[in-house]
Amino acid sequence: MTSNLRQIPLTCSGHTRPVVHLDFSDICESGYFLISACKDGSPMLRQGDTGDWVGTFEGHKGAVWGVALNKSATLAASGAADFTGKVWNAVTGGEIHSFQHKHIVKSVAFDTNSENIVTGSNEKLVRVFNLEQPNAEPEMYAGHTGALKRALFCRDDKCILSAAEDKTVRLWDRLTGNEVQRLQFPHNPNSLEISADNHILTITHGSTISFWEVDTLKKLKEVKVPTNVSSASLHPDKHVFVCGGEDFKMYKFDYITGNEIESFKGHFGPVHSVKFSPDGELYASGSEDGTLRLWQTTVGKTYGLWKCTEPGELNNSMNSPREVHAN
Repeated sequence: MTSNLRQIPLTCSGHTRPVVHLDFSDICESGYFLISACKDGSPMLRQGDTGDWVGTFEGHKGAVWGVALNKSATLAASGAADFTGKVWNAVTGGEIHSFQHKHIVKSVAFDTNSENIVTGSNEKLVRVFNLEQPNAEPEMYAGHTGALKRALFCRDDKCILSAAEDKTVRLWDRLTGNEVQRLQFPHNPNSLEISADNHILTITHGSTISFWEVDTLKKLKEVKVPTNVSSASLHPDKHVFVCGGEDFKMYKFDYITGNEIESFKGHFGPVHSVKFSPDGELYASGSEDGTLRLWQTTVGKTYGLWKCTEPGELNNSMNSPREVHAN
C-alpha cells in the first residue's frame, strides 16, 4: 500500500537566502529540535517533528555557514562570515559566547557534555573552545592546506575529525594535538556525519558517499550517486541513507545493498544539507532555494503533521504540500 503514496514534504519557509546546514538535537522532554544555518545570517530553531518555528538567533553580521544543537537542545552554536563562532541559549535565544576568529567560520559542533565546541574556519585551522573557561586560549590543530568544511568530536571526545578543501579528512588526537590519521580523496569532501551509535562515519565527496568505521577509519563501503553530492545522512538503524546535491533531487538508498530505493525532485535548487531526525521518522533537507523541507521516512505513517489515510480517503489528507511559516 505504502508504495503508491506520494511523499508530501512539509516546507519550512522564513529564510531569505540559501539554507546551507542543518542539525537536530536528541529527543528531550519537549520533543526534539532542528536548527538551520542560512546565508541570511539568522539561524532558526524549529520543533523537529512539525517544522514549527520556535525562534531566530539574532546577532551575526554575515552569512551563517554551520550550526549545531547540543543533545538536550539547551545550547545552540553557529559559525559565520563575520569571523565568529557563537554559542546561544537555545531556550531564551540569548547570546552566551562569541569566539573571534581571523576568517570565516564554516563549522561548529558540541562535544557530548556540551563543555566544548570545535570550530573549523577558512584559516585552515581547527579550534576547540572550552565553554567553562571561554577566555582561555583555544586548542589549535594546524595542518590542513585548504579551508575547513566540517569538524566533529569523535571517539568519546578524545579525537576530532575534520574535512577540508584539500581533499582530505584528518583525525586529530586531543591529548597530543597531533594528526594521527588521514584519508585522501579524489575530490574535496563536502560533509561528515557520525552515526547515532557513534560507529559509522559518512563522508560525501564528488558523486560518492563513503562509509568508514569511526574507531579504525577502515572503509566499510562506498556508493556512487547520479549527481555531485553535498550531504548524506545514515538512518539511526543503519538500514537506509539519504543524500542530496547539485541536481535538486532527494535520494534514498539501501545501506546494506547500496541500491537506490527512490529519488524525486526535492527542491527548486541544489540541496546543501540533509539529516535524519533522532527517532529516524523523518529527514530534513536545506536548499539553495531558501527552504527547509521535512520528509517522511515511511510515507503514509501518522507522525507529526502527517495523518495516516485509508486508501479510500486519500483525497481528504495532506494532498497539497504543507507550508510551515516563520513568524
